[in-house]
Amino acid sequence: MSYRPLADEIRPLELDQVVGQSHILGKDGLLRRIIESGSIPNLIFYGPSGTGKTTVANIIARKTNRPLHRLNATTASISDIKEIMAEIGTFMAPEGVLLYLDEIQYFNKKQQQSLLEFMENGKITLIASTTENPYFAVFNAVLSRSTVFEFKQHTAQDVLPAVERGISLMEQRLGAQAECEVGVQEHIAASCGGDVRKAMNAVELLLTAAKREQGKLLVTLEDAKMVSQQSAMRYDREGDAHFDIASALMKSLRGSDPDAALHYLARLLEAGDMLTAIRRLLCSASEDVGMAYPQAVQIVKACVDSALQLGLPEARLPLAQAAVLLATAPKSNSVCMGYDAAAADIRAGRTGEIPRELQNVHADSAGMEREQGYLYPHDYPGHWVSQQYLPDAIKNRRYYQYGDNKTEQAAKRYWDEIKKK
Repeated sequence: MSYRPLADEIRPLELDQVVGQSHILGKDGLLRRIIESGSIPNLIFYGPSGTGKTTVANIIARKTNRPLHRLNATTASISDIKEIMAEIGTFMAPEGVLLYLDEIQYFNKKQQQSLLEFMENGKITLIASTTENPYFAVFNAVLSRSTVFEFKQHTAQDVLPAVERGISLMEQRLGAQAECEVGVQEHIAASCGGDVRKAMNAVELLLTAAKREQGKLLVTLEDAKMVSQQSAMRYDREGDAHFDIASALMKSLRGSDPDAALHYLARLLEAGDMLTAIRRLLCSASEDVGMAYPQAVQIVKACVDSALQLGLPEARLPLAQAAVLLATAPKSNSVCMGYDAAAADIRAGRTGEIPRELQNVHADSAGMEREQGYLYPHDYPGHWVSQQYLPDAIKNRRYYQYGDNKTEQAAKRYWDEIKKK
């Protein structure tokens, strides 16, 4: 008898057996109703690996009684698609075929377009899966002919029944009862990162390698931790997870939540992505803290320099210090808002001639005798004198607004007093 991976053996045959995804496969879920109707449109399944996309495609194939062809876009070519097309209308596929195309984001535009004609006439029902946002990864022509369903990452609670079922199947396969230390099942469910396939691989390995005593398989928590080490981390520097974690770090810093900031920083650093963490920290120092605590830029830069000199794993310490500093510092986006307002005028063409008194007097050519009229602020009390700096067309524009924090309000009071005099 040939070997069959546990992850494949445990694959559900009915919708009720699918782990999680109650938002689309629950009693009143839209995808469930579509599948049960028997009239299957072109579908795109979007979500992390191990969340049931392939399983649901298999269930759809069984319910529609149409031949199911599987292609993986990382290795498939147009010739593979043509071979499938050749079956359509023959005794092998008189009613058309169901094509499951995994990782569709790896198909280029020409490859994706080769599917369109057959999608239009219904001879091919396409079920494509992708771990990346389909609105960026799939070309519009295919996307407009498909319905997108998002498969969400499983929780540990979702995965636990599958772990227990996997252990039961392994007991039958190995002909012995498993005796698991307290916490083994829960640890596997929690550490697989929501990926049922990873959880099943861990169960299979653990029970296959378990010590036998008095006819029982002894599964220790220590072994479970060893097998599942690092597997809870979902990270792809080119995928959605990269941008989601970077975004979550930035928003946690902005939201003054040091615990969340440390969490997302750790997710980046444990995956070895120090550069993304550094860029977010440096950006937040100016974008979110800004003038409320101007020294934050210097401190964060010093922490970054230390991290780059230390390298990982020690770099985690100065970067964590920078994250806590930014998360707990007073906040002001006045710099960001001021620049954005100025840039909006530039992009809209609202500029105008630079006032004569601000122009470079040394650039005047011979024979041009124009009085520049520039007033040197340091020659006046308080190092300030009233004169126009913006072009005439926008001379009354105000881009920078003082923030309501102590530092900026102190600066505002200072200049209000100077300028009143």
